[in-house]
Amino acid sequence: MTEASITLVVRRTIRATPERIFAAWTTPAQLVQWWGPSDVSCPSAEVDLRVGGRYRLANRTPDGTTVYISGEFVRVTPPRELVYTWTLEPASGPAEQVTVRFEPVEGGTEVVVIHERIGSEPARDSHEHGWNGCLDGLAALLSG
Repeated sequence: MTEASITLVVRRTIRATPERIFAAWTTPAQLVQWWGPSDVSCPSAEVDLRVGGRYRLANRTPDGTTVYISGEFVRVTPPRELVYTWTLEPASGPAEQVTVRFEPVEGGTEVVVIHERIGSEPARDSHEHGWNGCLDGLAALLSG
């Protein structure tokens, strides 16, 4: 496997419409309620939802450290798909890319996260933990 060639796919069916999930994914006031695995909080979120617009999410870890994830929207197709770059600040290499699809299914929406251009297996494992935690939080928010 070559550097930056790893792809991760995470899927979850959530009992909500694509419109509701898309809004939760792209509205800062909602993002801060569910973003991150259970041991990480999101104290701030900025979203300029348009092609070429940027986003920035703060992730606060249990030890109080804050890490920022930022990037640019490549494709915005409400309420079906988002494609954006992904960089941990400060950037130390090429940006990764995330595609999120919101596919209607019986009883809700299948959320498909495709995280590409990951540079290493440990980074892939960390992203898998993070995405599963994010989807847990999103499902909990929307079912409450």
